[in-house]
Amino acid sequence: MKLSCPLCKSHHIFAFHADKQRNYHRCKSCALVFVDPQQLPDSTQERREYELHENSLQDNGYLAYLARLYDCLAPHLRNNMTMLDYGSGPCPALAHIFAEAGYAMDCYDPFFGPMEIAKSQYDVITATETIEHFHAPIKEWTHWMTLLKPGGWLGIMTKRVLDQPRFANWHYKNDPTHVSFFSEDTFNWLAAQYQLNVIFPANDIVLMQKPG
Repeated sequence: MKLSCPLCKSHHIFAFHADKQRNYHRCKSCALVFVDPQQLPDSTQERREYELHENSLQDNGYLAYLARLYDCLAPHLRNNMTMLDYGSGPCPALAHIFAEAGYAMDCYDPFFGPMEIAKSQYDVITATETIEHFHAPIKEWTHWMTLLKPGGWLGIMTKRVLDQPRFANWHYKNDPTHVSFFSEDTFNWLAAQYQLNVIFPANDIVLMQKPG
């Protein structure tokens, strides 16, 4: 079967990097870098890896790290907005940060729950250290575009691919559950495809707004 991009379905793919663990490909159309489909972890391997994480509400460093996304979104927030943290993990720390600021946030996580999304649409959707885990990012992205209300904001935290030489020595790719790697070019491609406004307030944060 001919290899296709898991984000845009293009067949214009080239080899980007290979090491002892995995082979990585890059799409010429949307610039997504992704792990060879034959080398993706199964759900048991993924959960085992996630359970090794020791994030908690008592970890001030972790809370400060996540709070950067809240700080970027804060100027765009208003009372009574509906909000969803997509991929909230076993410790819904971002929802805790939003709650302390006076905003109620629903959570969703396919491994740790809640396993159902409470509402049909949201004004704000966040995904912190989540999008790089997606095996088929087009599936989640299409779902987000349905979930996001007109005028709504999508806030993403993920480290971005810079170039091929730096990718070769990049620690971020070594997590076995990290399988989809986005660059600024990828987010700009998505913005053009879905007519979104895009802002890059930090090297690991992107904000995207759906036209109202």
